[in-house]
Amino acid sequence: MESKIRLAVLEDAPELLTLVLKAYEPIRKLGINFAAATADIELVRQHIINNMCYVMEQKGKLKATIALRMPWGINPGPCGFPHIGWFAVNPDITRKNVGSSLLKWVEESVVRDTLKSPAVTLGTAENHPWLVDMYERRGYRKIGTADLGRGHITVYLRKILIPELFEKLKNK
Repeated sequence: MESKIRLAVLEDAPELLTLVLKAYEPIRKLGINFAAATADIELVRQHIINNMCYVMEQKGKLKATIALRMPWGINPGPCGFPHIGWFAVNPDITRKNVGSSLLKWVEESVVRDTLKSPAVTLGTAENHPWLVDMYERRGYRKIGTADLGRGHITVYLRKILIPELFEKLKNK
């Protein structure tokens, strides 16, 4: 059966909370304080309301989620481009490319083709043992760091999706 990707609705909040808490359990064990890792139902509701929160489902069950924070939103990313957050895959699903296909879909179908944004950003913890390397293998490049007061250094990464438009904007 084919997976379906759609925007989350408030009715998804309880299942989305279960998904992110389960997926972010290893993050909590590392002592990294991502908002999604310690979310409660109200934070999930606000996340759905304030962001473009996508879910991938199959047979009515959520398999994965990813969100985009917009530059004009209440929690923008670091440099004026859509910013990825709350990226999570049900840990019971292994080696099925669920996360990779969802990330690629958001980068290409939403950010590049729909929003016409020349780039996308994301942030992760500098001390996470493999996330920075994983994103770099997917074409992201480090653009800076910040101490956001969450007990770790955040590494910001950017992926250029429309090089010619990015160059035009860079030269303005």
